[in-house]
Amino acid sequence: MDRSILFLSILSLWLIVGSGLYGADTTSRKKIYTFPIREEIMPSTERLTSKCLGEAVAEGADLVVIQMNTYGGMVNAADSIRTMVLNAAIPVWVFIDNQAASAGALIALAADSIYIRPGGNIGAASVVDQSGRPMPDKFQSFMRATMRATAEAHGKVIDRIEGTDTLWRWHRDPQIAEAMVGITSGDSTTLNVLTLTAEEAIAKHFAEGKASSLEEVLSAAGVEDYDLIRYEPTLLDRILGWLMNPFAQGVFVMLIVGGIYFELQSPGIGFPLIAAVLGAVLYFSPLYLEGMVQYWELILFIVGLLLIGVEIFVLPGFGVAGVLGIVSVVVGLTFAALDREVFRHVQSGEMSVGRVLQPLLVVVIGMTAAFVVGIWLGKRFLSGNSILRNRVVLTTDLTPQEGCVGHRFPDESLIGRIAEATTVLRPSGKIQYDGTYYDAVAENGGFVERGTRVVITRLEHGQIYCEPAVDQS
Repeated sequence: MDRSILFLSILSLWLIVGSGLYGADTTSRKKIYTFPIREEIMPSTERLTSKCLGEAVAEGADLVVIQMNTYGGMVNAADSIRTMVLNAAIPVWVFIDNQAASAGALIALAADSIYIRPGGNIGAASVVDQSGRPMPDKFQSFMRATMRATAEAHGKVIDRIEGTDTLWRWHRDPQIAEAMVGITSGDSTTLNVLTLTAEEAIAKHFAEGKASSLEEVLSAAGVEDYDLIRYEPTLLDRILGWLMNPFAQGVFVMLIVGGIYFELQSPGIGFPLIAAVLGAVLYFSPLYLEGMVQYWELILFIVGLLLIGVEIFVLPGFGVAGVLGIVSVVVGLTFAALDREVFRHVQSGEMSVGRVLQPLLVVVIGMTAAFVVGIWLGKRFLSGNSILRNRVVLTTDLTPQEGCVGHRFPDESLIGRIAEATTVLRPSGKIQYDGTYYDAVAENGGFVERGTRVVITRLEHGQIYCEPAVDQS
């Protein structure tokens, strides 16, 4: 029995040592992944953070460092980023490269470690509207609780040991985190808001140290031997960023509307239609890849085009279908370029209505410019003797010598004759008299059924006018 115990002990020790020799990482170099947050906290920042954290895990990074310099932004986007950071599979640090205000402070508090540039600050996390005025206490209460919960998520650490007693403290004091939102004093629009400088943040344990660069951050943390993986926008990211620029979107709207306009001037599948389709693809594709487009917006855009087509080719004049078509196209294009989350903040007053109006203005200005330019180009190049007109417009003159017989004006003797409507006149159509077919228009814009006997009443500018014969009931 004793030998068996001794054998098992030796075997266990060998397995432990062996696993340490063969299973451990033989290299001590760390992989550090870093990406910046230097803009207003928006849904685009949320998408960037999600992408970068995923890439860091895929690269096998040991640590993620966010380089932050922001004055804040949308609370819900910041809250989503906070949740990502708290639940990240690898440690996440934040290097405050000047400012971490408002929503930026919430994100920074979620990090495992914070380093701050000398002269930088963190705090001022109260919820304000677009003019900078504090929102009612309902919003502040939510933000205070979120800041407290974020600080509490990092737990407690040993403060000091006195004899046999171990004294603990919060890694980051939830009460100080709450004070960054402010406590209502007097009326609901007056807050006492806390903002910490670099020295104060270190003294209150809200920052691990000061640093002027990412390299100093890693050096201060004792990370000396590492490979740095910097997030660099890919070619696709740059292309998508350019395609989503308001100016580029306005150009694409002009292509869509202008292409449809010119296609209607010369029906058939040609260059204008191709340009319109290309404009639609370039407009919707980047928005779809960024997760901003929903199916109903694309469907609404297509339905709008169909309604406009029905109004032009099927229904006479321009009425309800045409108006609904234009409205559908404008709404589809506008909402496709608009983050739905913006509405919550506009309704609550946290964000300016201009956030909603910008995509609408891009679409309206683009459509207006397309019509103006289309009309000008039509007069400039599709009329007269321009080279472009000769290439895209049929300008060949057909003479009688080449077998073409021109239209002959009807004779005045037809007035008073009884003919038959061979098509429905609404009000224009065709009539037949003495075996010859003529184009005719019903008097007073009337409606005449096919097969009705009509009397020719007058001729004006080569056009026959008629009305139902008296003997018709």
